[in-house]
Amino acid sequence: NRHFDRWFEWTQKTYVHYLDIALQKRKQVLWLAVATFVITIAMFVYTPKGFFPEEDIGQITATTEADQDISFKAMLELQDRAAQIVANDPNVANFVSILGGGLSAGSNTGRFFIVLKPRDERESMTKVLEGLRAKFRDVPGLQVFMRPIQNLQLGGRSSKSRYQFTLQSVGFEGVNEWSEKLLEKLRVDPIFRDVTSDSQLKGLNVQIDINRDKAAQAGVTIADIRQALYNAFGERQVSTIYTSVNTYYVILETAEDQRQFETDLNKVFLRGRATNQLIPLSSLASFKRTIGPTAVNHQGQIPAVTLSFNLAPDVALGEATDKIEKYVKEINLPPSIITSYGGDAKVFKGNQTGQFVLIIAALAVIYILLGVLYESYIHPITILAGLPSAAIGALLSLWMFGMELTIIATIGILMLIGIVKKNAILMIDFALDAQRKQKMSPTEAIRTACILRFRPIMMTTLAAIMGALPIALGLGAGAELRQPLGISVVGGLILSQFVTLFITPVIYLYLDRYAGRGPLEIPPEDLQDT
Repeated sequence: NRHFDRWFEWTQKTYVHYLDIALQKRKQVLWLAVATFVITIAMFVYTPKGFFPEEDIGQITATTEADQDISFKAMLELQDRAAQIVANDPNVANFVSILGGGLSAGSNTGRFFIVLKPRDERESMTKVLEGLRAKFRDVPGLQVFMRPIQNLQLGGRSSKSRYQFTLQSVGFEGVNEWSEKLLEKLRVDPIFRDVTSDSQLKGLNVQIDINRDKAAQAGVTIADIRQALYNAFGERQVSTIYTSVNTYYVILETAEDQRQFETDLNKVFLRGRATNQLIPLSSLASFKRTIGPTAVNHQGQIPAVTLSFNLAPDVALGEATDKIEKYVKEINLPPSIITSYGGDAKVFKGNQTGQFVLIIAALAVIYILLGVLYESYIHPITILAGLPSAAIGALLSLWMFGMELTIIATIGILMLIGIVKKNAILMIDFALDAQRKQKMSPTEAIRTACILRFRPIMMTTLAAIMGALPIALGLGAGAELRQPLGISVVGGLILSQFVTLFITPVIYLYLDRYAGRGPLEIPPEDLQDT
């Protein structure tokens, strides 16, 4: 409409005015381009690095853990108290409580699957988690590790917390000793939450010392003792009952109240072959309560201990991995201990260098294609020179909104490379054509190109901004995953639009003196048939 046309004409006149100033003060503009490049590199290095943004899909998984020597009945009471806290939380719609099983398959662990109310009826996921953590601290003897369920999960590993760090060694005692030292460091650091280990070293055991001489005199073998213990405390299937509608398995075991304590071993009797009489097990063996591991975890057939952790709000995964590597050096971890990340943290560490390589590879491909297009080694550099301004705009936008440089944000930067490159191509292509065909001077050619291409550049950029704006606003379900892409695109385009429209013409004039005029154009009438 007329109002838009008037605004656009005013914008173009303003741009032409400042363009003439930029072409007159080329050195200052060139230093601005150099400063933009340096700041972009610095921001890329120091911007907090992340993996994938944490989504809020309204679902939480929680693992409960008590002392390893706790009874099933006592654990059930603690689980019920935790379930009551979840049920009374105003943000929770429904939940499922499970006792036993899970990752460690022990009687001292439990699980919750929590479904929250719709987003407009509850607090944010971060506030919900912090609120539940504060309430769970009022349950003595119970630890609760929570993490929000994500639509996109990589690493293929389940644990109590989202990220994992594994220590391995041939010696089981050594890996446990060093894992405890590192565990203490992580627990006192405020950037880590829900720090735990899969090591189960404090299980309550009963050690049975058999007097082999007495057993031999009574005609009792070690196999007989093992068989009697399994009959009493195992779950041996001794028969199957078939009916017309169902099948029933007959399980042999002692009553529940007679298999809770080590004194119940005194009730086990064996038949001695020497006298054919029942002999109490206590007359052939002694019993002693001990503390020991309930399980020894392995990774790649080597004993391993995995430390799991979540992150405090607004803490980047890159900062956490740097802290872990710092603590590994502080405790002087011996070379015999092998360390590795697991789950999302493992994929993140492998992806850190990949992001930078991906951007460099994209720039290299663009340079080659532009070099073939213009048959020049110089002018592709002119086009690529405006890209740092796009990257700095994206990184500044992420910093302003407190976001990390994640894979999604990197995708947004790659999109920016294409859009900003297109703007420069519109100007350079016209300027080169004007120099070759209309014999314009470089200054006149690039100035004319900037003026004539200003409208299409502005319109395509505005269209891209308007298309990315809903993503940047974070609208809709799962918006946390997409929002960094929108913010990086919108922020990068806004800044690059103001910078590249002035930097690109100046760089073109500086580099044009080193460039040829492309392929020699010979009129057709001068060609002779050979």
